[in-house]
Amino acid sequence: MMSQRFHRRRRGAWLLVSCASCLAASPALADGLAGRLGAGQSDFGGVGLMQTPTARMAPEGTMSASWSRTQPYRRYNVFFQPTAWFEGGFRYVEIENREFRAAGDGRANLDKGFDMKLRLLQETRYRPQLALGFRDVGGTTLFGAEYLAASKRWYSLDLTLGLGWGYLGNQGDVDSPFGWLDDRLDERPRRAGGDQGGEFALDALFRGPMALFGGVEWQTPWEPLVLQLELEGNDYANEPQDNAQDRDSRLNLGARLALTDSLELNAGWQRGNTAMAGLTWNVDLAGLSQVKRNPPPAAMDAPPRESWAAVSRELEQNAGIAVSRITRQGRDITVTGEPVTYPSLMHSEVRAGRILNAQADDDVERFRFRWENRGLALREAVHSRPALVAAAGSVDREAEHLYGIYAHAQLREDERAERLHETAPQRFEWSLGPRLDQNFGGPDGYLYRLMAVLEAEYRTDRNGWLSGQLAWTALDNLDNYEYLADSDLPRVRTFIGDYLAESSLGIESLQYTRTGQLGENWYAMGYAGLLEMMYAGTGGELLYRPFNSPLALGLDANWVRQRDFEQRFELRDYDTWTGHLTAYLETGIEEVLAKLSVGRYLAGDYGTTLDLSREFVSGARVGAWGTWTDAGDDFGEGGFDKGLYLSVPFDAMFTRSSRNRAEVAWRPLTRDGGATLERRYRLYDLTEERDLGGYWDEHATAFDQ
Repeated sequence: MMSQRFHRRRRGAWLLVSCASCLAASPALADGLAGRLGAGQSDFGGVGLMQTPTARMAPEGTMSASWSRTQPYRRYNVFFQPTAWFEGGFRYVEIENREFRAAGDGRANLDKGFDMKLRLLQETRYRPQLALGFRDVGGTTLFGAEYLAASKRWYSLDLTLGLGWGYLGNQGDVDSPFGWLDDRLDERPRRAGGDQGGEFALDALFRGPMALFGGVEWQTPWEPLVLQLELEGNDYANEPQDNAQDRDSRLNLGARLALTDSLELNAGWQRGNTAMAGLTWNVDLAGLSQVKRNPPPAAMDAPPRESWAAVSRELEQNAGIAVSRITRQGRDITVTGEPVTYPSLMHSEVRAGRILNAQADDDVERFRFRWENRGLALREAVHSRPALVAAAGSVDREAEHLYGIYAHAQLREDERAERLHETAPQRFEWSLGPRLDQNFGGPDGYLYRLMAVLEAEYRTDRNGWLSGQLAWTALDNLDNYEYLADSDLPRVRTFIGDYLAESSLGIESLQYTRTGQLGENWYAMGYAGLLEMMYAGTGGELLYRPFNSPLALGLDANWVRQRDFEQRFELRDYDTWTGHLTAYLETGIEEVLAKLSVGRYLAGDYGTTLDLSREFVSGARVGAWGTWTDAGDDFGEGGFDKGLYLSVPFDAMFTRSSRNRAEVAWRPLTRDGGATLERRYRLYDLTEERDLGGYWDEHATAFDQ
C-alpha cells in the first residue's frame, strides 16, 4: 500500500513561516492583549513598562515575541506564561557599538540572557499585586538585576512601584538593605555568573545598592492607545562593557498602539535624549483552535458495507484508525489499531462506533477499541452499543453513554476470537515538503537553511519499520557560520557548520527500528543505521510505564560513530557510547511534566538534564531544559546547556484534524558539552496513550464533530 501520509507524530522543524502565518490567521489569537492596560511587553521582554518591569502577568498560556531598539541596544525577546504565577523567557541584546571580540571581524557583540518572574500576591481591592523577578539570571549577567515590584489598578490607570538591584539599581537611591548581615552584601560583583558567563549568578543576587523604579500607564479614551510615564532605576553611568550613555532625565515617556488584537507598536523617548521603537506579537497558545472541516461522521442508520475490509477502510478514512484487525467474541466486536487522525481517542471511538453499528449483528452489545502503536499495546476502551446509539440521537442521553465507558490497560487478546478482518502489516508511506532549519542568537547572527525533505517509511511488520529522510538545500546563508568556541572537548556538535555547508543533498537518517513488549507495563525498542545528521550507530531503549500512572522510567544505551560531513555512508574516526536513565513525572502541578535524565553525553562527559514542560488544553506545549555535566571549564562559553522549546499541534492550526506537530527550540549556543544523540523515536512518545489525560472531558465534544 502506498500513501502520502505518515501515521506518526512529526517531530522535525517545519517551515516556520507557514506555521506563523497559520497562527496569525487563527481566530483564537484574538486575545486582545495589544493595547490592554498593564499587559505590554517591556523593552527587555516580559510584562512591564519600557526599561522597567511591573508585577503584572500575561494571561496563562501566552507567548510574546518582541523587538525593541534604544541606541545602542537592539533587543529580541521571546517570553512565555506557562502558569498564572510564573513568567519566563530569553533575550538577545545586540550591542551596536561593542565588537564581538572572539570573532575579531567588527561584528556587533550579542549578549544572551534568561529572565523569570514570580507572582507573590494577587491584586485585591485594597492590596496591590506583588512580584519578585530576576533579569539575565542565567546568562552573562551583563544586564543582571533582581527586583520586587508592586502594581495597582485605579480606573484607567495602572501604577507600579518597585525596588531594583543590579542593572535596575545602579542609581543607588538606597544603600544595600542587607549590609547588616554581611559587609560583602554592600558591594555587587563587577562580573558575576562565573568567568565565562552563563552560570547562575548566585554570587550577585540582591547585593549592592538599590534604586526605586516605577511608573504609570493610562488607557486613553481611544482604546487602542496606552500612554506611559516611567521612572528608571538605572543611571547609565555603569553600563556593561564600559559603555556609559548620556542621560538627561530619569523619566521616560512612551506609548503602546494596538495594530491588531495581537500586534502592538511601541514608541518612546528615553533618558531624555534617545528615541525608542519596538514591536510586540502576542499568541494565545492555550486557546489555539481552528474550525474543523472534517468529513461528517457516518450516519447511524447507514446500510451495511459490502465487507469487513470495507469497514476497515472507512474506519481509517472517517474515524482515524489504522486497523490491524477486527474480531468478534460473544457479544463483543473489537477493533485493534493505531490512531492516525484525531488527537482525541474519544472522537475516534465515537466515529468508529457509528460505522460498527451499521455493520454489526443485532446481538452485538459492546464495541471494544484496542489501541496500539508500532505493535505496542497501550489501552482498551469499551463502549456500550445501546448507550452510544442513544447518545448519538439525543443530547440528554450523552451522560448515560459517558458513565458507561470503561477504559483500562489492554489485556492480552484471546486467540479464540473470530477474525472478521486482518490488515496486512506491510505498508509503504512517503511525504515531500519544505523545512526551515535556523539558528539565531550566536555571534554569526541569523543562520538559516531552506530545504525540501523527502521522508519515507516501510513497515516490515507490526513491530518493525525502515525509515529515512533525504534533504536537499534550496537556499541558505551557512557560509556565515564560524566556529569560535574555546573548549578541549571532542567536537561532537560544533562541526555543525561543516555538515550544513558541505553538501546540498544529504541523507539525514536511514534506520531500521523494532519494538517489543516484555510485559503489561514494559516496552522495548532497538534501532540501527544512520541515526541522525551527524551520527550512525546502534542502540536500544527500555521503558517501564504503568497504565495511567504519573511516573515512568526509561533507559537508553547507544554506540555511535560520527558521520562524514557529506552525509552519505562514510564515517569519521570518532566513536563513543552514550546513554541515560530517565524518570518522567506528571507532577500534578499545573499539568507540568518533569523529565530528569542522568548519564553519559556524546563528548564523554557525565551529567544531568532537567526538562520541565507544560501542555495546554489546545495541545500546545512549552518547556525549558538545562544540562549540567562534569565538563567544567572545557564546556566553553555558557558553562551549561540550556534552552526553551515550543511544540504546536497541527490540529490547532488547520481545518482538518491531525496528530502531527511542529516544534521549534531556542538554545543560546551550540556547544559540545551536554550534547545528546537526536534519536528519531522515543518510547515515551510512542506510548503517550498509556495516559488517559483528558479522555473523559473530551466526551462533551465527541458528538459535535
